[in-house]
Amino acid sequence: MTLSPEDIKIIEKYALQNAVKYGKAPQPKAVMGKVMGECPQLRADPSGVSAALGNIVSEIAKGSPEAWENRLSEIAPELIEALSVKKEPDKGLKPLEGAEMGKVVMRFAPNPNGPATLGSSRGMVVNSEYVKMYRGKFILRFDDTDPDIKRPMLEAYDWYLDDFKWLGVVPDQVVRASDHFPIYYDYARKLIEMGKAYVCFCKGEDFKQLKDAKKACPHRDTSPEENLMHWEKMLAGEYKDQQAVLRIKTDIEHKDPALRDWGAFRIRKMSHPRPEIGNKYVVWPLLDFAGAIEDHELGMTHIIRGKDLIDSEKRQTYIYKYFGWKYPKTTHWGRVKIHEFGKFSTSTLRKAIEEGEYSGWDDPRLPTIRAIRRRGIKAEALKKFMIEMGVGMTDVSISMESLYAENRKIVDPIANRYFFVWDPVELEIEGMKPAVAKVPRHPTDHARGMREIPIENKVLVCAEDIEKLNVGSVLRLKDLCNVEITSLSPLKVKRSETSLEDLKKAKGKIIHWVPVDGIPVKVRGPEGDIEGIGEHGIETELDKMVQFERFGFCRIDAVNGKEVVAYFAHK
Repeated sequence: MTLSPEDIKIIEKYALQNAVKYGKAPQPKAVMGKVMGECPQLRADPSGVSAALGNIVSEIAKGSPEAWENRLSEIAPELIEALSVKKEPDKGLKPLEGAEMGKVVMRFAPNPNGPATLGSSRGMVVNSEYVKMYRGKFILRFDDTDPDIKRPMLEAYDWYLDDFKWLGVVPDQVVRASDHFPIYYDYARKLIEMGKAYVCFCKGEDFKQLKDAKKACPHRDTSPEENLMHWEKMLAGEYKDQQAVLRIKTDIEHKDPALRDWGAFRIRKMSHPRPEIGNKYVVWPLLDFAGAIEDHELGMTHIIRGKDLIDSEKRQTYIYKYFGWKYPKTTHWGRVKIHEFGKFSTSTLRKAIEEGEYSGWDDPRLPTIRAIRRRGIKAEALKKFMIEMGVGMTDVSISMESLYAENRKIVDPIANRYFFVWDPVELEIEGMKPAVAKVPRHPTDHARGMREIPIENKVLVCAEDIEKLNVGSVLRLKDLCNVEITSLSPLKVKRSETSLEDLKKAKGKIIHWVPVDGIPVKVRGPEGDIEGIGEHGIETELDKMVQFERFGFCRIDAVNGKEVVAYFAHK
């Protein structure tokens, strides 16, 4: 299929809309999703659309926000209007249905197969904030009974606790589900005795065929006494790996196949990473069963879970009905998609780390809380961001720029300013005598005083700042002096008598600089490492946020001998 001029125009308008909406070059993945979602006729040629989109994004990236808006107004004014009149979504946390002051019990229940991600932080923040709102009880429960597909990491237990501490939240109770096997086994026995659970020996594919045909498994009507005998043999390890499954008896003709006689326990002869558990058990509870028992035992009153887990709730309701329990009030929310990270899973990230693609779970390219903490994102910013997102069934598509905007409000008043030059070139200033430049530590907080930067007659500047200038061009070295370019090869300048006011009127460049004896700086960020030279003084800011002027906010991560390592936060 060959894309028509009209097809190209459609791709361009959605790319421009993305650029105008977020004030930066379009994000190809987000635009691709929009195009394919809105234009079914283009789905037959994804590679062609992708190639055309790549060319369009490259061209748009060369322009300015003003140019993007003008072009979008020209080819698709309705999209400009849609951006301007878009209804502001409800922000904040709405009251919990049926909540009583002092009686609310809520939990956050991660699988510790890796550290908390930005997606996890929504559950961490919202659940803890609701409990605070109602003066209730907040429980951190590790759902760690899957040693196979989502195998826990020992370090992850402490990582979650550390991230909660960073968020300013201390759970009232910390629970590890893997400690509660005896409790799960006791309830399983009761269900077997009640005739509500049975041991199934069907192979997985055979049971699925029967289930899909609404036919009962041949073991379904086995007596409770015989099922108890099989159950004890399962626990004793007398059956082979995955030979038997304990199933909850439901309605084999239920309209939803996912609810027909679902599995509660399986045999897996493997060890658990926790040494306290190790090889102690061979019969493992599946998440729907363990979660149902845990929520009852812990007295849960309210649960917030993803809308993709609605079937889990329906399965668990059978257990609650059999035991005469009241199910907690449940709220469902949609997925959160972050433009900059696309689709990811903890297991995928774990594999990439093990293969050396990333330096660790706090690599600045990763969507983990550990990574954004190291970059200098503040807990207050993340909490406000997640609270304002609220709780709703609609899937949410967000940009990190929204989080950065919150963080900027916090760090801008406290971050000292410094010069950092990347891709440095040397500039010799004719007629310049040794001097000490005095530069404000902060543009508005004058009480912090001045940075004193001694220089001779040479400075370093960014190559991109001078590459398009001509002989005779006048520019200003910020807080130092105005200079005029006298030679391009070799590069030389001389002091200029042009006043700062005249320079600004002529729209002359004002650039930053550093002395030639500055300190090497490596900035690690989502787009990779950037190396350059910074002014002395940066090395005194270890573990603090600074702003590299005309570059962005960074957290000083390490001072190794004569090199500074900084982690990029945002512009």
